[in-house]
Amino acid sequence: MSNSQIEKLIIIGSGPAGLTAAIYAARGNLTPVVIAGREAGGQLMLTTDVDDFPGFNEGIQGPELMDKMRKQAERFGTKFVNEDVISVDLKDKPYTIKTESLILNSNTLILATGASAMWLGLESEKRLVGRGVSSCAVCDGFFFKDKNVIVVGGGDTAMRETNYLSKLCQKVTVVHRRDQLRAQSALQELVKSKKNVEFIWNSVVEEILGEEKVTGMKLKNVTTGQISEMKIDGVFIAIGHKPNTDFLKGQLSLDKKGYIVVENETHTKIPGVFVAGDVADYHYRQAVTAAGMGCKAAMDAEEYLENIKLPTEN
Repeated sequence: MSNSQIEKLIIIGSGPAGLTAAIYAARGNLTPVVIAGREAGGQLMLTTDVDDFPGFNEGIQGPELMDKMRKQAERFGTKFVNEDVISVDLKDKPYTIKTESLILNSNTLILATGASAMWLGLESEKRLVGRGVSSCAVCDGFFFKDKNVIVVGGGDTAMRETNYLSKLCQKVTVVHRRDQLRAQSALQELVKSKKNVEFIWNSVVEEILGEEKVTGMKLKNVTTGQISEMKIDGVFIAIGHKPNTDFLKGQLSLDKKGYIVVENETHTKIPGVFVAGDVADYHYRQAVTAAGMGCKAAMDAEEYLENIKLPTEN
């Protein structure tokens, strides 16, 4: 891969959106380059059992699914760069993408960098991710059917997670550091109407207990300083997500939360720059919806390339 070569398509991101885009683009003879990043694979790398991705009747481990998708993309000729993107220049074509050791140029670009769950920052939380600690109720709620779980947070994300879990779990306890919720009123009323939902106010998580899996939680009341423990089967951290778009600021339109503004399914305001997955989707955030958007982005990029006169190599 030469720094002077102009690629047809570069895909930034290697989660379900980026890899699906790569599969479709490679089969369309676009010889895509995927800048995978040093922590490749997206949110599924933090997930153990995946039972809601079509085609795996016995379920599949998150990292295994991403490995299969990557190998499928490689089989059709996708090239990978296992480095992080430092910056992009979208002001002139071909677009310039700078990684840790390379400067790449491309006529089209698919942004599929995803969004990262915001965590509490506890050592016990990190150790037990995938073993009872989750950031996605839709992804993992089924594994806690008829069990007792905690949702940490008080905003819209937390209330949506709580509402979903209340349909599956025996009991859902919302832990919030304030004495009132920040979520929109309609969501608050919906959750408060659930008979199996309780609230613990003015409290923060001190430690998540358990060795091989979550068994309990240690809480601190921020008003009194009192420490308490409670048994629990699962913990859902729902304090929000942060789109991975810091490197794009000043280059294209982002909304107030930092998500890429999308037009017409996968297009951005910049011709030849497309978007796929959670970096633009703050509502669904599912592997299968990200993959579907990756398919659309690749097809849109292919159609775009068919209708422009490509510049020659430098």
